[in-house]
Amino acid sequence: MNNKLNIQAWCSVQNGMVICNGKEIITVDNKQTFSASAKQVYKDQHWEYPKFFKMDRLSKLTFLTAEILMNEVTISSEEKESLAVVLSNKSASLDTDRKYQDSINSIENFYPSPAVFVFTLPNIGMGEVCIRHKIQGENAFFAFDDFNPLFLKQYAESLTQNNKAKQVLCGWTEIDEKGYNSFLYLASPNGTLPHTEESIKKLYTPS
Repeated sequence: MNNKLNIQAWCSVQNGMVICNGKEIITVDNKQTFSASAKQVYKDQHWEYPKFFKMDRLSKLTFLTAEILMNEVTISSEEKESLAVVLSNKSASLDTDRKYQDSINSIENFYPSPAVFVFTLPNIGMGEVCIRHKIQGENAFFAFDDFNPLFLKQYAESLTQNNKAKQVLCGWTEIDEKGYNSFLYLASPNGTLPHTEESIKKLYTPS
């Protein structure tokens, strides 16, 4: 079995720009809120997935990045059974945690909504992606101080070398009060770009 991985496809959402495999998909006004930007991307891509509007901001960011990436590749139902997902960020679900805590602290509007509470875990967005694309492989979400390409490379390789997965959807999806950025890529035996720390770092780093 060939366990050598390449980067088959990638997508980034940063500074109001959505780029997939080096091609600009859409640019939105970077001064508008993330929610407005996400809605604009949704409409531009003609998606029909109303559940998107019930997601928290981190899940929306993860979902829209994955949605554009997955539309660029062909993965069979059988292959999705062995497709793993490994994501990471810095703030975990802090963006929604704050919103939920505010609803508890508010004397006038006390209402700790279950609909918000369900998103107080960072891996919920990853779950939304798996549900949408019927991905059944291993999945894990990690928190680091900074984007960690070496960890993603090594973890993805360990999954394939131990026959836990044949392909791995990897990346970083971060949102907080200061801004947002997301970068996902598909590590696969297909593709021509070697799955190296340098390649991952180069694709992630805004030009």
